[in-house]
Amino acid sequence: MQRTFLKAKIHRATTTASRLDYEGSCEIDGVLLDAAGISAFEQIQIYNINNGNRFTTYAIRGRDDSGVISVNGAAAHKANVGDLLIITSYANYSEYEVKNYAPTLCYVDEHNVLTSINSGSM
Repeated sequence: MQRTFLKAKIHRATTTASRLDYEGSCEIDGVLLDAAGISAFEQIQIYNINNGNRFTTYAIRGRDDSGVISVNGAAAHKANVGDLLIITSYANYSEYEVKNYAPTLCYVDEHNVLTSINSGSM
């Protein structure tokens, strides 16, 4: 049996841009993507702390150390500049894999600079 668990989280990232006239996705600072283990074009879930919106899109790699968190396309209606976001990725794990499972939890400051990485425990 496969079970779906949180793979990675970028906690309380600040939206730096909201671009409606873009084909879609969420541009994320490359350093944050690498730290979280999220790949370009990987499906992500975004939870907007400010307004409660929850939506699915995909990640695109932003310039390293840019601090960029840009919500683009139709999703731009769901996040304004300055909104705090939780960005997550999920994966399916077998019963065997879940025994050694731990998500990657990334925390950032108000400028989207990585401050710590933790592994959640079961």
